[in-house]
Amino acid sequence: AAAGPSPFRAGELALAELQRKHNTTLKMMCRLEAGSVLSGSSGILPHRDIIGQVPGQVLRTSSGARLLLRRPSLDEYVLLMPRGPTIAYPKDISAILTMIDIHPGDTILETGSGSGAMSLFLSRAVGPKGRIISYEIREDHHNLAKKNYRCWRTAWEIGHMEEWPDNVDFILKDISTAAADMKSLTVDAIVLDMLNPQTAVSVVHPSLKPGGVCAVYLANITQVIDLLDRIRTCKLPFLCETIIEVTHRNWLVVPA
Repeated sequence: AAAGPSPFRAGELALAELQRKHNTTLKMMCRLEAGSVLSGSSGILPHRDIIGQVPGQVLRTSSGARLLLRRPSLDEYVLLMPRGPTIAYPKDISAILTMIDIHPGDTILETGSGSGAMSLFLSRAVGPKGRIISYEIREDHHNLAKKNYRCWRTAWEIGHMEEWPDNVDFILKDISTAAADMKSLTVDAIVLDMLNPQTAVSVVHPSLKPGGVCAVYLANITQVIDLLDRIRTCKLPFLCETIIEVTHRNWLVVPA
């Protein structure tokens, strides 16, 4: 028989789910420490009652509320982790991973690091033999991305008894001043998630392998137009293949 999940250990992340009215779910994430408690409007639950339990159990808080305890998935972690700038959402990250046709062992250039959400998904996709080079212009964002990445890796190792790849190089630097770095770099794909990607495209394109994809994550269509205008006027060797918006619709199914 396949081995089940290992019990929760101190130092790893736990996700508690509380079913609320109208079929909504409240999710709370915590790092397990023997002397700490999980507290909220539904009562308290000491971490020591969680440590040693197998994920998937329902435990009761001091006021009798039922909490389902499990390990957070990567998309739940990035939605609940501390953030500075707005994160790229998992639905959009999934589309980007598909667009750049990412493989284990690939080298990917990312700019900017933000809160580290994209970096984590890229890290998983390229695996231990791959490499992510992540540029960030703001020191507070750079430090937060590193912290969130380190936190996930540490918790993963404790909970899964195996190492999450240490394959992301976080670099604190303005990508528009990194032309010299790019000359010695060959990457399989580029992901730009920054305020003015048009300042980066002319710098990063020499390091992209022929036929490689540069995916750009933008908030609105006027930014897309500005970027396409820069590519056209600077005669950059990019072909605009596709511009998409990823929609996500939740359904609620209840008995009649």
